[in-house]
Amino acid sequence: MDSDLDRSGNGSTAVRVVVVDDHPLFREGLRAALESTPDVRVVAEAETTAGALEVVAAQRPDVVVMDLSLPDVSGIEATRRLTQLHPGLPVLMLTTSDDDGSLLGALQAGARGYLVKGAGRDEVLHAVRTVAHGGAVFSGDIAARISALLAGGARRDAEQLFPSLTSREVEVLDLVARGLDNRRIARELYLAEKTVRNHISHIFDKLNVATRTEAAARARDAGLGEPSRPPGPAQ
Repeated sequence: MDSDLDRSGNGSTAVRVVVVDDHPLFREGLRAALESTPDVRVVAEAETTAGALEVVAAQRPDVVVMDLSLPDVSGIEATRRLTQLHPGLPVLMLTTSDDDGSLLGALQAGARGYLVKGAGRDEVLHAVRTVAHGGAVFSGDIAARISALLAGGARRDAEQLFPSLTSREVEVLDLVARGLDNRRIARELYLAEKTVRNHISHIFDKLNVATRTEAAARARDAGLGEPSRPPGPAQ
């Protein structure tokens, strides 16, 4: 049964929110904004994916507000894990990143909404209420980009999805997503292993990831990593 603390002033059940962000001051400000209205209550906070998994399991919130950049793995991977463990759990991304790769990755991971930090208090509250009740919400020009991103399936121009990467870095990322080690990548692209390591280091920095597994997950979200189809029979 819901406690009195979980109820709004008019007796209806408040929307219970978990906030996941690694910046304490931002979490504090977001909590204040969300709890400025009686129908929303922040029941827990977390600053890592591991912490998010723990508090969501304990609190069973109605909505998770998720940042994209977390110190262990990305908010996209956190969203994927949460929606797998708790089917139907609404996750609202609230992040500074609005590039197409991050947006598409968040959608494919199961996010119900995507707002860019800087959204006003009323916009954030509307988004939380909307996703809590089964809707989806996206800020600014993001909604207009979704149809174009999803049209034709996940496979599309990775250089457009990851504009910070060079063409060569996209090639390396594609092979990382296929599971190739540095030696195999070097052979495939006729590069020195040291050059491959340097490319991978730059990819990690540009995509704000810490591990090969996370980089591969981001790549697969964008349609990379699929093995090339063998040529068809000669006509």
